[in-house]
Amino acid sequence: MHDDLSVFETSLADLPNGPWLKRISEISEEHGYFQPLGKQHFATFVEDKPILLVTFETVPNLRDLSKTSQPFGWELFKENGWSHLCIVSDGNTWFRDPKVYAYFDRLVDDGFFDEFDQVVFYGSGPCGYAAAAFSVAAPGATVVAVQPQATLDPRVTEWDNRHKKMRRADFTSRYGYAPDMLDAAEQAYVIYDPYEQMDAAHAAMFTRSNVKKLRMPNMGSALQSEMMRMEILKPLLIAASDDNLTNLRFAKLFRTRRGNRRYLYDLMQKADGQERDYLTRAICNHVMASGKALRFERKLKALDAKLTAED
Repeated sequence: MHDDLSVFETSLADLPNGPWLKRISEISEEHGYFQPLGKQHFATFVEDKPILLVTFETVPNLRDLSKTSQPFGWELFKENGWSHLCIVSDGNTWFRDPKVYAYFDRLVDDGFFDEFDQVVFYGSGPCGYAAAAFSVAAPGATVVAVQPQATLDPRVTEWDNRHKKMRRADFTSRYGYAPDMLDAAEQAYVIYDPYEQMDAAHAAMFTRSNVKKLRMPNMGSALQSEMMRMEILKPLLIAASDDNLTNLRFAKLFRTRRGNRRYLYDLMQKADGQERDYLTRAICNHVMASGKALRFERKLKALDAKLTAED
């Protein structure tokens, strides 16, 4: 364990992109290494043992979702003594870059992943795709992919019209079709909202004997940020690393949504749109029981007025 971890307490949020990247590289070099991977990607590695967390992140999300603008995995490095390898892209590239492929090839040739007792790959959205795709480099790994795409090859997923510019990218060569790359994993978890049609369609393509699908209904299209807001992402990854991410464990973590105002508001709106007045009222009363909630109070008054008018 490293003696001085105070640098991981320092916020980098106020730094412009250039100085921010320089500081990230300095911290990485101090505790491991920093590796540029062409113009759009770089890798950071901070070393401890015996668990390695491999995360795929984008610069915008890394800077926006973290209060300190540090890689997400650095928190687990600091708190739990995990090593952390972070592959970062400047925007959503799906990490389809020969320099990234070559980097993972070198890690395999050097026996890098063999140095750890457990390897966990994690990512969300395009980064979830990458977590699944590149996990093949570490046979026996655990993979946690939130809302991953299986591929953006238009011959396979022409129904997904969300990322049209990426249709020109090559998803057929190395590390290409993410579901097939999971064949070497010990266990993979695909997390998605079944009511998000595109995400659900991609999740269906990950059907494998070693893949467990964990559903988060009515949570919308930004699951990673919601999981961070509910403070369940880190416990979920720890459970996955312990081979303890059972359906029951996941259900207990997911119960925290009952205190998530944003989730409850969206659920109230959905129930109201379906004219399910009893459910809408129950949601409003549940939220108001825990404190002041003006939007829910207004909705409850509107329901009462509607009931009075009907009488």
